[in-house]
Amino acid sequence: MVRGRLLPESSKGATGSELMFTGIVQGIAKVSENVIGAGGSKLVLEFPASAMDGASPGMSIAIDGVCLTVVEVSGRASSFDVVGETIARTTLGECVAGGYVNYERAAKYGGEIGGHEMSGHISTTAEIIEISNPDGNHVLTLEVAPEWMRYILAKGFIGLDGASLTVATVNPAGNFTVWLIPETLARTCFSQRQVGDIINVEIDAKTQAIVETVEKYMEARE
Repeated sequence: MVRGRLLPESSKGATGSELMFTGIVQGIAKVSENVIGAGGSKLVLEFPASAMDGASPGMSIAIDGVCLTVVEVSGRASSFDVVGETIARTTLGECVAGGYVNYERAAKYGGEIGGHEMSGHISTTAEIIEISNPDGNHVLTLEVAPEWMRYILAKGFIGLDGASLTVATVNPAGNFTVWLIPETLARTCFSQRQVGDIINVEIDAKTQAIVETVEKYMEARE
């Protein structure tokens, strides 16, 4: 995917206007309420002024990278139903009132792809094991389960809490680094993250497909 290209018509979703996410986080929303029950939770978020203009029930929004459906819109507040499977696989169950999350409204046909194509379906989670600031830069080192490392390639794309980022370095032992520019820190929650925090990870679908295809080809040749 070339950064800055327009969304192709073939990518149009069922509604004809919304289709996916680009990983360009639009801002930060405040958690008003997260009521967790036996089958899931009701998550209520307060968005910045005008952020939800034109929003209505049924629309898709990525919250910390997780594709959720808007259930209700009331002024700057919007509510979402989060199913148990999503709570188990992501960090949304850890959201507490007063906390903050990244958000991105679904991309529209004809809009620019500033990051890379993302689905909002979380692959796994990663733990921040180190934060460093060499020469004034902000670098996160993250650790994931070993089985996911084969999809994480240096200079490849990865989605972290909904943000499209480039992998800087990869350690086969099970960790990788990303470098965050000041604009990313200003627009997202990454400036608040600390060592030990858990981050949602969406593996680039194209990378995963290529890696698995090559692996199957090599196995067939043995």
